Amino acid sequence: MNNRKLQVWLPLIFSLVMIAGMFYGFRLHQQTGSPASFFKKERNTALQEALDLINLKYVDKVHLDSLQAGAMQEMMSELDPHSVYIPALNLSEANEDIIGNFEGIGIEFNIFHDTVNVLYVVPDGPSDKAGLQVGDRILKVGDSLITNRQLGSDQVKKLIRGDNGSSVNLVISRQNQLKNVSITRGRIPLPSLDAAYMIDAVTGYIKLNKFSETTHEEFSSSLEELQAKGLKKLILDLRGNGGGLLIEAIDIADDFLDEDKLIVYTEGENVKRREYKARRDGLFEQGELVLLIDELAASASEVLAGALQDWDRATIVGRRSFGKGLVQEQYPLSDGSAIRLTVARYYTPLGRSIQRSYQNGKEVYMDELFERYSSGQMLSPDSNRFIQGQTYITKKGKKVYGGGGIMPDLFVPIDTSRLQTNVTKLYLDGTFNNFVYQYYSQRLPFFAQYTSPADFVRRFDNIDDAWKELVQFAKKDSINLDNIPVADRFAIEQRLKAYLARFRWRNQGFYEVLNANDPTIQKAINILSK
Repeated sequence: MNNRKLQVWLPLIFSLVMIAGMFYGFRLHQQTGSPASFFKKERNTALQEALDLINLKYVDKVHLDSLQAGAMQEMMSELDPHSVYIPALNLSEANEDIIGNFEGIGIEFNIFHDTVNVLYVVPDGPSDKAGLQVGDRILKVGDSLITNRQLGSDQVKKLIRGDNGSSVNLVISRQNQLKNVSITRGRIPLPSLDAAYMIDAVTGYIKLNKFSETTHEEFSSSLEELQAKGLKKLILDLRGNGGGLLIEAIDIADDFLDEDKLIVYTEGENVKRREYKARRDGLFEQGELVLLIDELAASASEVLAGALQDWDRATIVGRRSFGKGLVQEQYPLSDGSAIRLTVARYYTPLGRSIQRSYQNGKEVYMDELFERYSSGQMLSPDSNRFIQGQTYITKKGKKVYGGGGIMPDLFVPIDTSRLQTNVTKLYLDGTFNNFVYQYYSQRLPFFAQYTSPADFVRRFDNIDDAWKELVQFAKKDSINLDNIPVADRFAIEQRLKAYLARFRWRNQGFYEVLNANDPTIQKAINILSK
């Protein structure tokens, strides 16, 4: 393997997985009492005594909050990789994806050349009502000049966001003219459903990016819309879905399973076994179903995949899932911080534990994805297996495995085109995003002619011109795309078309265009057509 290519690309994969492990895969615990109610009596621990002594006696001034947070983080690190401490300052943001909304002005932005550029305006959101447009450049937020200050995205978010109903004044540049815009902040949804559309007359596609409080509602609504269009077969895409609320995955599984079939059960040292079963008439109990997973599909995604695989309800396509079978509950602490504590393991209907081993520490646990790639598990179906793990047999005689993620029924290798050095640099350095934004924003009337993503797929024929411009644009950042392999060029062109569609129709457009040449989607379609 070319380790130099991996060293460039894998940090991004690892960061995504760490996010999945830290912020997803838990049941949000609705705790009404204080944490002290869990203890029979309150008493000072050695840790508290040490902090008190440092506060009273230490020779220099100490930031006790930072010291305490560090001690908490260290303590949690001795447990499992998914039990975490969340400081009060970060709690609101950490909860946003699970709650499914945040308070702000309703835009997506990126920073190009030290200037904040508006990439998307949420329809009917606060910014849309105030007249903000794609392509606007934000120069000031209130009294704060934000251009040419090398601010990070998080710093800009803190300036822009605020309480629902509060106002913020922006100074923007539009076609080299300055405008003052006053925006009343509102509650902005964070959808967990990226795309839902019909691939053909009877085959539908739904993509979920997480399991938040609104996921089942979003899913069922979209499924009913597709059924009204003639849906008989479904591709459910959970690739990259790091999990979320367990109950949302259970509700979706209930839509596919009949009678009172067991979906999942949880059990821990201090938590009694609790079973979750199908309890109502589901929306799609009979139609043909393919479910897509990969190495970043974790937790609640694995609950859903495991239940459908155990009951022979779906064909699982892709690569072995992450392997997170731990249930977290969130508990508030008296200072406004919180801990997400692993309280149980979940088990599939056949009794499989999907959790892979973390006995060798968090670093080894997270590096396991690198080991999968370097050992060929992401490239070859013959290597896509568990080194250890129990074997189970479904009612229809299919062999399934426990102890390290969900093994797909049909394997699809990872796309290695983006591991080429120049291609990797194109994506990671921001060159690609910068080019696509400029190309789109300079041609707004041209892209307005396309009425739908499907129309864009059929009629957009400017890809050769766009490629030539991208090659010249990349050279400014010392990226040479002149002699890359044909397959790599094709992959970049398809992603370029998908990103252009994303500006026009958001994630719905992105996936509808990208999926047109996705080998995993093609394999799923072939399965459903047989």
